[in-house]
Amino acid sequence: MKIRVNNNPQDLGQTAGKAGAELVRKAIAQKGFANIILATGTSQFETLNQLLLEPGIDWSKVTLFHLDEYIGLPITHPASFRKYLKERFISKVPSLKGVNLIDGEVDPSAECERLSALILAHPIDVAFVGIGENGHLAFNDPPADFETEKPYIVVELDESCRKQQLGEGWFPNLEAVPTKAISMSVKQILKSKAIICSVPDLRKSQAVKDTIENPVSNLFPATALQLHPDCTCFLDTDSASLLSSR
Repeated sequence: MKIRVNNNPQDLGQTAGKAGAELVRKAIAQKGFANIILATGTSQFETLNQLLLEPGIDWSKVTLFHLDEYIGLPITHPASFRKYLKERFISKVPSLKGVNLIDGEVDPSAECERLSALILAHPIDVAFVGIGENGHLAFNDPPADFETEKPYIVVELDESCRKQQLGEGWFPNLEAVPTKAISMSVKQILKSKAIICSVPDLRKSQAVKDTIENPVSNLFPATALQLHPDCTCFLDTDSASLLSSR
C-alpha cells in the first residue's frame, strides 16, 4: 500500500482524482474501455469533483459500479447512494457505457445475484474507495467476511457505522438509519486492478492508523488493502495525524 499525505481535503481530492483519472485513461487506451467502482459519502466529494474535471476521458467507454446501498431505502431519500451518484456524478458526465447501481428496494438476494453476474463480466480497472470510522471497507463492518467469493452480499450494519451516517447528516436520528445493506465483498474489491483510497478528516485518523499499522485482520476490514499490489491511500494531515511515521 502506497501512502500519500496532502495538506487538506481539497488537495487530497485533487491528487486522488488525478491519479484515478490517469488509470482510467490508461485502461481505455489499452483496451478501448474501462470498468470502474465509485465510492460515496462525504469523504469522496473532492475526489469525485476532481475526476469530473479531468480532461481526456471518453466516458462513453466507461462502465460504472458502486460499493453499497441501504436495503429498503428509497432512491428519493437524501442518504441513498444511488441518488448521490446520480446527482454528483452520473448527471455530470456524458453518457456512460454502462451504469450498474445497487437497488436496495428489491429482493436483496436476487439483486446480489444480478450484480454479481454483471461485475464478473466486467473486471474492474480502478476502484475508488474510502474507509469508515470503524475501519469498514464498503459496508463490510468488523468482523468482516474475508472468505466469501460472492461479489455482492447482504450485510448487517453495526452501531458505530450507523452513528457515522447519522453524524455526517444523512439521517435525523439513529433509529432512521437502516440496519442492513447490500455491499460489495472485500474479495471483490481486491480483484480491482488498481485501488484509489481517499480518506480525509480527523475523525478518520484512528481508522487510518489501524488500517496501515495493524496486521491484516477482519476486525479491521480495511487492512485488507495491504494485500493489494496497487493500492494508493490518499490522506490529509488530519487523517494521517496518528500515524507513527509520516
